[in-house]
Amino acid sequence: MSFERQALTGSREENERILLSQLKSLIEDEPSRIANLANASALLNVYLTDINWVGFYLLQEGELVLGPFQGLPACVRIALGRGVCGTAAQKRETIRVEDVHQFPGHIACDAASNSEIVVPLYAKDELIGVLDIDSPLKGRFTEEDQRLLEKFVRVLADYL
Repeated sequence: MSFERQALTGSREENERILLSQLKSLIEDEPSRIANLANASALLNVYLTDINWVGFYLLQEGELVLGPFQGLPACVRIALGRGVCGTAAQKRETIRVEDVHQFPGHIACDAASNSEIVVPLYAKDELIGVLDIDSPLKGRFTEEDQRLLEKFVRVLADYL
């Protein structure tokens, strides 16, 4: 399959449609969870601006373990309840952090990161991990970004 980068120059709704359509086309015929997560992180890395890390942590034996990602090397294991990722997984809710340096227990894998969003990832109603995205900009992630990323992981979950 060939991937063609499409410019996101339309309305927010049109850009969202393009992104979700690209995701579906990348993963719909692939049974490998790892391959689909790898392509999903690569797709977000192409489409999102002002980010420095995007990827997945997968729940394994009660802790989050680094999965497919785009960016600098990262922390390999995160305990539930620790940092933004572990907290989002434990609470099973999306967490947006405007300034990670103000988040109690933040885990600094990349010193350039200043804001973060973490979205729980489910497969068949079971938590399997989180989508984690970092930005060097404070306050980078909006409510609209959160809604889009929650839709993105719901589409992704249909194929995991």
